[in-house]
Amino acid sequence: MTDFSMLGLKPKLLDVLKEIGIDTPTPIQARAIPEVMQGRDVMGLAQTGTGKTLAFGLPLMHMCYSDGSKPAPKTVRALILAPTRELVNQIADGLFPFIKGSHLKLNRVVGGVSINAQINRLERGTDILVATPGRLMDLIDRKAVRLDETTFLVLDEADQMLDMGFIHALRKLVPMLAKERQTMLFSATMSKDMNEIAQSYLTSPVRIEVSPPGKAADKIAQEVHFIPQPDKYELLKELLCDHSDELALVFSRTKHGAERMAKNLVRDGFEAGAIHGNKSQGQRERTLAEAKSGKIKVLVATDVAARGIDIPAVRHVYNYELPNVPENFVHRIGRTARAGRDGKAVAFCSPTELDEFRAIEKVMKIRIPVATSASWAADGMKAEPKPKPQGGRRRGGGGGGPRGANAGGKPRAKQGGNPAGKPAGKPGGAKGRPSRQRRRG
Repeated sequence: MTDFSMLGLKPKLLDVLKEIGIDTPTPIQARAIPEVMQGRDVMGLAQTGTGKTLAFGLPLMHMCYSDGSKPAPKTVRALILAPTRELVNQIADGLFPFIKGSHLKLNRVVGGVSINAQINRLERGTDILVATPGRLMDLIDRKAVRLDETTFLVLDEADQMLDMGFIHALRKLVPMLAKERQTMLFSATMSKDMNEIAQSYLTSPVRIEVSPPGKAADKIAQEVHFIPQPDKYELLKELLCDHSDELALVFSRTKHGAERMAKNLVRDGFEAGAIHGNKSQGQRERTLAEAKSGKIKVLVATDVAARGIDIPAVRHVYNYELPNVPENFVHRIGRTARAGRDGKAVAFCSPTELDEFRAIEKVMKIRIPVATSASWAADGMKAEPKPKPQGGRRRGGGGGGPRGANAGGKPRAKQGGNPAGKPAGKPGGAKGRPSRQRRRG
C-alpha cells in the first residue's frame, strides 16, 4: 500500500492525515491496518518511532466511526493499555486530532493526577480509553468504569509491561473484557514471555514483523566508549559541549542518579532537567514541554521515559549507564532518528558493565563501533560472561558525576581538575575534559 486512501479508511481520517502532512503509510501501518480492519488479531513488531500508534489507532477510530452508536455510561468500547504515563499521553495526543469535533470520546487515565476528575469523565462512557494498568485497576475497584462491553484491546509495548510487573494486572483485566473481542499486541522487541502473552490473549493472530526484533533504526549512528565509571561525567560534558545547540537525552539507571546528574549539569552551566518515577505527573509534563520548546537542551531520564518520549528534536542519546535488560537499550536509542530523521546513540561502558554490553550486542546482532578503547574491554569481551549474582539487581554507579568513591568503595582520585562536589564552570572550557587521544574512529 502506497497511499492511505487505498486502506479503506473513513474520509474524516484521511482529511486529518492530509492536514497534518502524513501522506504515505509506514511499513507497519501499511501491513497492519488492513488486517485489523478485517477483524484479525494482530501481533505487530517494528522499530520504535515507525508509526505503531496509527497502525492500531486509525483502524480503531474507523470502526468507532462506522458503528455510529454512543457508549453506555461507564463503559469502554476500545481499550489501549500502555506501561507508562508518558506513553499513554503520547498515544492519546497522537489520536486526538482525528476525533476532534466529532461525537467520539477519547479518555486517558494515569496515576499521579486527580482520580476524581477521571471518574467524572468516565461516567459519560468512552469510545477509546488509553490507560496504565495500575490506575485502571483503581478505577475498576471504585466501580467508576466497567469493561464488559469492551470489544477491542490493544497492548502497546507489552514486553515493557512484563518488565514492570504489570502481568498480574493484565491477568485480572483481560477476563473482564467482552468474550468476543479483537486483540492487538504491538512492540519493538520480542521477549520469550511475549509468546506466552500472545498465546493466552490473541486468537490465531497474524504476525507482522517489519524489522528483526531488537534491531535499531537504520539512521541511528552508534558508538561505545569503554571508560571507568569515575571518568564518565567529564566525558559526557565534553560530548554535550560538541553539540550544545541540539537536544540530548541522557539515560541513568536510577531515579536518584538521574536527579543528581541533572542538578550537576545545571550547576556546570547546562540547560538540563530530569524525568523519573519520583517526579509528579505535572512535573514530568512540564519538563517534557520545556524540552520540546527548546528551553531544556539536556534531558536526563530513567527507563520510565524510554517508551514514552516522542520528541523529534532529540538528536543524541547517551546511555550513561547501561540497562540491566538489553531490550531496553533498543527502546532508549529509539528516542532519536524518529520519523525518518538522523540521530546518534552513544554508550558509556565501565568495567562492571561488560556483561550488559555483550548482552546488548547479542540482542541487536551487531558490533557497536568503539570510540574509546581500553585493554580491559578487549580482554573482557573475549572472556566468558560472568554468572549473574542471585538475590537482586546490581545497582550501577551514581549517574551524577563524581561522588568521592568508586564502585569498590575506595576513595577516588580527583579527575581532570574537577574535584568532587565543586563546580566545573560553564560548558565549553577545555579544563577538566578527558583526552580525545583515547578515542578513535
